[in-house]
Amino acid sequence: MQQPTEDKVSTTEVVGSILAAGFGVQSSRNRERDFKRGKFGAFLLAGVILTTVFVATLFTIVKLVVSTAGS
Repeated sequence: MQQPTEDKVSTTEVVGSILAAGFGVQSSRNRERDFKRGKFGAFLLAGVILTTVFVATLFTIVKLVVSTAGS
């Protein structure tokens, strides 16, 4: 496995940061790393994708619960 370089944030780190920030538990060390080495576009894209997946999951769960409750 290749080590991430010091000058950019890996995809795993971006996703981890987005999830941690979404739950409100982002550490200040990771936040500083993201602002220093991260690219805005990567965080924006990951945020949009993860938010879309989250909303689609909630929508599917609600539809499933409503359809089984009506039976």
